[in-house]
Order: sequence, then structure tokens, then C-alpha cells
Amino acid sequence: MKNISINTQLTVFESLSELPQNIQQLMQQAVTIRKKAYAPYSNFRVGAALLLDNGQIVLGSNQENAAYPSGLCAERVAIFHAGAVAPEAKIVAMAITAASDTNQTQSPIPPCGACRQSIAEYEFKQEQSIPIYFMGEIGNIYLSDSLKNLLPFTFDKNFL
Repeated sequence: MKNISINTQLTVFESLSELPQNIQQLMQQAVTIRKKAYAPYSNFRVGAALLLDNGQIVLGSNQENAAYPSGLCAERVAIFHAGAVAPEAKIVAMAITAASDTNQTQSPIPPCGACRQSIAEYEFKQEQSIPIYFMGEIGNIYLSDSLKNLLPFTFDKNFL
């Protein structure tokens, strides 16, 4: 028998003002789009903003449905939209923010498992890591330099 140790390293920013200027602006756009989320069932709103290497910013917010599996998370809305409108562009940064209508989110909210897998697909596709900044409504902002920090055992086309 052998043990495997996995270490994850994240950078913690205590406020938006500590972020690079372009990431502050990206996170502000994520906050703005978060407020437009369609979340009548969970009352939990998520916004995502992607910065592409062509300078374009692509936004997404969660979109719920009474038939729960039919909804889509903000991260996948943004990533799939980027893939549709700018298929050759690379994602150079992702900003995610989440807030509840019922209580203030004070901890960074990471992407769910399905979103992690979708982000992984784009890291593989573009052969380049995607820095992921994520936060709650207030408080610290976490930076993961790559999706691999959040999903160390990724599934990709090499397994097919």
C-alpha cells in the first residue's frame, strides 16, 4: 500500500482593493451580473465574469428552473457562452461571486463539481491554466492559479 498526498495552495486577498486593477473590474462585473441571476427557488445568486485573451469579457449568472436539473450555474453559462462566441479565444481569468437573498455570504464560494469539470475541459482545450478568483458577498477573495487546485484528479479526453 502507498499513500498519495495532495496539496492545494490558494492565495487569499482580504479585500477587492488588494486585487490587480483588471481583476477588480472583472469581479465588479461578476457582482453586477450576479444581481441579475434568475434564482427564484434557491434564492442563491451567482455571477461569473471571464476575461478572454482578446480583451473581451463574457458574463454569466445562474439560471434556475422548476425542473431542477434543467438549470445552469453561472460559471457554465459564462464558459459555454465564451466557447460559442469566441471559440478560439483563451480564458485568462475567471471571477466568481455568490450571495444569498436570505443571509450574507461571508466566505468564498468555490465552483460546484459540474462547473469544475467544465472549467477543466477549457483548461485542457486551451492548454493553459485559468486563474480563478472567487468570493462570497463580502470578505476574503481566494485565488486558485488553476482548476487543478480545486479538482486535482481531473477527467479529460485522454481517458476516452
